[in-house]
Amino acid sequence: MFGRLRAWSRRHTKLVDVLTVSPLWLLSLLTLEVYANAYPRDHFTHIGVAGLLPLTVALLLPLTWRRSRPREVFAIVALICFGQWLANITIAPANLAVLVAMYGVAARCTTAWAVAAALVAELGLLLAMLQWGNEVTQPFLSSSVFVVTIWITGIYSNTRRRYVDSLVERAERAELERDQQARIAAAAERARIARELHDVVAHNVSVMVVQADGAAYALDSDPEQTRHALRTISGTGRQALAEMRRLVGVLRQNAGSPAEEYAPQPGVAQLGELVRQLRDSGLPVEIEVSGTPRDLPEGEQLAIYRIVQEALTNTLKHGGPDVRSRVEITYGAGEAVLRIVDDGRGAAAPRAEGGHGLIGMRERASMYGGSVEAGPHPGGGFQVVARIPLGVPV
Repeated sequence: MFGRLRAWSRRHTKLVDVLTVSPLWLLSLLTLEVYANAYPRDHFTHIGVAGLLPLTVALLLPLTWRRSRPREVFAIVALICFGQWLANITIAPANLAVLVAMYGVAARCTTAWAVAAALVAELGLLLAMLQWGNEVTQPFLSSSVFVVTIWITGIYSNTRRRYVDSLVERAERAELERDQQARIAAAAERARIARELHDVVAHNVSVMVVQADGAAYALDSDPEQTRHALRTISGTGRQALAEMRRLVGVLRQNAGSPAEEYAPQPGVAQLGELVRQLRDSGLPVEIEVSGTPRDLPEGEQLAIYRIVQEALTNTLKHGGPDVRSRVEITYGAGEAVLRIVDDGRGAAAPRAEGGHGLIGMRERASMYGGSVEAGPHPGGGFQVVARIPLGVPV
């Protein structure tokens, strides 16, 4: 209920301001005749009800805008009260408007303006006490307690409002940062999936294209070789579909079996299978491992596998006929060095800067603080040298 009331008050601020000072309006209007005739005419300027009514309206009407323009409202009310004192007109309940306006300044303006409003209110109180008689110390101190209490209440309201505003701003900023982090994470995940799909599709489709070309040439002369090529195409296609299904399954919710969605990523142990697959595709590949193999995290194993796979796929696509390739993996004290060399026509081919294969290899290596160098081999062909620090957390 209180929450709905606060929400309603935020939507109807002007009406709330009017209702808040309505008791003061009611008190001032009901006692208008009493205060107009309550004091001796020889001591105060007598203006009667006809004069006190517009004075009351002039003092209370500006309070309607005390929330939006607190300093202007306080200045107007204080000037009217000062003019009333100069004209020697008796005080009335409507003069309490200066305290309401002072509260508005204390609750909505800076500390300097709040202190200035309090000093002006105290000065007005002192002038009113001097107008009433000679003994002003005790009445002034007693009334000042009331004024200071209202002023402190306004300062507390201002502090609490600023604190709540800061909490709301902090919550909004945290929500914005959370959304930004979610978008960054989603973009990184999309980039990772796109890189994985590129590697999977590029490798497997290249193998299938090479086998399909071989089957077309051997269709009439060597049916057995044709059947072997078709079986390789079928197996490679199934493998590509399985890997793509696993990757695309990341983008779906509650789709596929857990075995498909949580299948392990390929690693160093699968390099032998990759080499055998390429040998069956007509690419002679030799692999040599030196040093002491280490138990690497899954991410680093995937990076090593994909770099070797991409380099061999490029050899298969661009190396030309009768190309041979060699993969050397050297485990050192703090890094693994991958060297993939072929003897194809890569040395004579211009480097393509717009391809995604080399970019993907460099991105994978850089995730673990490594580097990739690719270019024509001095003795002919093309080489890729990747250095990946071992056991580096991402």
